[in-house]
Amino acid sequence: MDSIRPSPAPSKNKLAKKFQKVIHLKTATKNRSNNAFCLLIPQEKLKCCESQQFEKEEIEDAAKESKNRAAMEAFIAKLFATVSSVKAAYAEIQMAQFPYNGEAIQSADQAVVDELKALSELKHSFLKKQIDASPPHVTLMLAEIQEQQSLMKTYEITMKKMQNEIEGKEAQISSLQRELNEAIQNNKSLEKKINASGSFSILDNVKFSEANSKDFIMVLHYALRSIRNFVKLMIKEMVSANWDVEAAANSIQPEVNFVKKDHKGFAFESFVCREIFSGFNDPGFAVQHENQPWPNGGYQKRLFVFDQFKKVKSVSVLQFLKHNPNSFLGKFLKSKYLQLIHPKMEFSFSGNLNQRKLVNSGEYPETEFFKAFAEMGRRVWLLHCLAFSFDHEVSIFQVKKNCRFSEVYMESVTDDIFTAADGDFRVVFTVVPGFKVGQTVVQSQVYLSPARSAANS
Repeated sequence: MDSIRPSPAPSKNKLAKKFQKVIHLKTATKNRSNNAFCLLIPQEKLKCCESQQFEKEEIEDAAKESKNRAAMEAFIAKLFATVSSVKAAYAEIQMAQFPYNGEAIQSADQAVVDELKALSELKHSFLKKQIDASPPHVTLMLAEIQEQQSLMKTYEITMKKMQNEIEGKEAQISSLQRELNEAIQNNKSLEKKINASGSFSILDNVKFSEANSKDFIMVLHYALRSIRNFVKLMIKEMVSANWDVEAAANSIQPEVNFVKKDHKGFAFESFVCREIFSGFNDPGFAVQHENQPWPNGGYQKRLFVFDQFKKVKSVSVLQFLKHNPNSFLGKFLKSKYLQLIHPKMEFSFSGNLNQRKLVNSGEYPETEFFKAFAEMGRRVWLLHCLAFSFDHEVSIFQVKKNCRFSEVYMESVTDDIFTAADGDFRVVFTVVPGFKVGQTVVQSQVYLSPARSAANS
């Protein structure tokens, strides 16, 4: 039986090599295990990460800046709201003083003090940079509410003050209106007494040796009142006779754009003044007397003319004409009536020409229309006699159409034109002529329009 031989043992060299391979394999495996997350990152991905980090910081800075801006806006709004409250409280103090109200003044004064304290607190908060005590949107909203309330209070106080002023003005206007109405009634009463008695005390104070331009202006206004009364009566008669008053005014002053409808009366007044003052510069007013010629000049002429003034200054015109039908005044009234009152006008007013026939024959009717005309003529005659009793020259002048307005030589018959338009004004027509009394200018009364309107009319 064969003996079993043990297999030969491996050599030491082979065993060492296998052992090194196992150790090397484990080491390599371990190294790979430790370096599993240390991967190589591409450059593009690295830049993207850095950009995202920078944007995040910018967003945070912008949010912080926005928060600061909102806080500052809210603080400024609160500051202005407090200032508005101070103004409102001060307005309350002023309101309480007129009329005086002690309690209201104390209350408003305390309100001013409180708001000034609030302003002081805001100042300290700003200096300490403590302006974001509450959410900005809440502070802003409360500040807006406070400011609106203060403004409303200020407006209410202003409205009350203005209402009080309006009530005071209305009371003053009512008082002045009553005084005016009383004065008008007194003037009408005096006018009736004057016309009934034929006296006018102011004219009695005019003396031959002391007559001056002031006396002339006084008598001129005296004459103009009667002219306007006659114009009103004439228009009234036109309306009663179914005249087209507008067409009549346009025939006197054609192509005139009147600012107001009632301004058409100025056209009739200009016509009457033009006719009644015609010949004023002539010493005899274009009136000749067969038995008593008009003196040529000098002191005797002045004395004679003033004597005519004295004869008719304090008389009832119709009574004077009845006793002195052939006087200078009678001749003057006859000439002017036939010149001013057209036969067609007289016929439309009365249905006949009886008044014209009486006047032409040297008689004078006692109708209301002729009485108004005669009184107007008497006053104009007085003005003429006074003018030629002066020791210096008196002359009349008319202003031509489209002349530039001059405050020295003219006055407007209406003040509306100066408020309705600005700039250059032109004369549309002369209503009342002007006068030169020595070195004194008595302004003419003119109807005006803006320069463009006057140029187009």
